[in-house]
Order: sequence, then structure tokens, then C-alpha cells
Amino acid sequence: MTLKEQFIFNFIEDSRWKHLLKGLGNTLTIAFFALLIGVVIGVVVAIIRSTYDKNRDSLARSSNILNYYAFACLNMICKIYLTVIRGTPVVVQLLIAYFIIFASSTNGIMVASIAFGINSGAYVAEILRGGIMSIDNGQFEAGRSLGFNYIHTMIYIIIPQVFKTVLPTLLNEFIALLKETSVAGYVGIIDLTKAGDIIRGRTFSAFMPLFTVAIVYLAMVMLLTWIVGRLERRLRKSER
Repeated sequence: MTLKEQFIFNFIEDSRWKHLLKGLGNTLTIAFFALLIGVVIGVVVAIIRSTYDKNRDSLARSSNILNYYAFACLNMICKIYLTVIRGTPVVVQLLIAYFIIFASSTNGIMVASIAFGINSGAYVAEILRGGIMSIDNGQFEAGRSLGFNYIHTMIYIIIPQVFKTVLPTLLNEFIALLKETSVAGYVGIIDLTKAGDIIRGRTFSAFMPLFTVAIVYLAMVMLLTWIVGRLERRLRKSER
């Protein structure tokens, strides 16, 4: 069977290409919402951990000792979250979310987005924390000289600088997240990988559908890599 005949047999007959189109849409939807969730979680965890690390001594010496214990407790919760999420496979976290935590839910895409978002949030948090810790303390002092409190200084002065510094790394995390969504089929979601496997199961032809899935993933990653490269060059020019 020629490549053209294989293509027609695998994708054109019975409109099997629609499986790939649906799977691609689900993959992009899961990756997009997981990225949003991951960024929100990452920002919150990074601010808590960096605030505790930078102000631990001053908090301990302050008259309001409750603030110290509150931040110490939040920091411990964040460290446990980071340890558990980064120490367990993402597919296991997805299975726990789908079959245990959200067992009553029928929206698999939502559950997958939350599971992948929680997983991504741990890595985004460490990326942002590293960026915050690299900012000179003079920036914090400058914010306070303008009348900002610590939270306002973080929001208006520190976080914008951090995002500019770590944006390429965050986009690389999105690339990794996009590829990680390929395990969503473990819980019955028709993502891009699962769509290719469905076609393979119906045609008993593995070459064409699986290589097509691989090429689509490669094309998306190459596009995102190109975007990352453009952003890095633009950021370097803006610093000169």
C-alpha cells in the first residue's frame, strides 16, 4: 500500500481525520487552561516562599509574632505542595484527580486542566521564586520609599521585572506542559495522542496515524520554540 493509499485509508475513509481535529482541540484547550491555573498557583506560591525567605528575620523580630507564624505555616504548606507534586508522576496525579478527587465529575477536560495546572504550578512557582530572589533588595527599598507596602511593591515593581526575566523559561514550561498532556488518554479523554491511537485501533495501521501525531506535536513545539526565540531576542534588544 502506497503512502497515498495509507493516508486515504487512515484519515479520509469514514472521516477519521475528525478524530485528530477533535484531539488537537482538546489538547490545546487542556494546555491553555492548565497554563493559566499553573501561573496563578505559581505566582501565589512564589510570593509566599520568597516573602518568607527574604523577611524571615525581620518577621521573627517584629512585635506581631502572629505574622511570623502565619508565613511560616504558609511556607511549610507550599514546600509540602512542591515536594509532593514534583516528586510524583503527572500521570498518577491525573488518575488520582479523575478517579478519586473529581470522581463524580463528567467533564474530563476540566479535570485534566486542573490536574495539569496543579502540576505545572509547582514548576512555575520555582521559576518565579528564583526570579524574585534574583531581584536586588534595592528594588524593594525603592518601592517602600514611594510609599508602597510589601504587597504593592511585589505587584507593581518586582513581579513585572520577574516576568520579563523568566518569560522565556515560562514559555519552555508551556512547551513541556503541552507534551505532558499526551497522557490525558489514560482517563478516556480524546486528546491528540488518543485520537491517533483510536485510528490505529480501527485501521490496524500504526505507521500513518502515530507518525502524524508525532509530526503535529513537533510542529507545535517548533512554533512555540520560534516564538520563545523571538521573545528572547526582543528582550535582549530592550535591555540595551
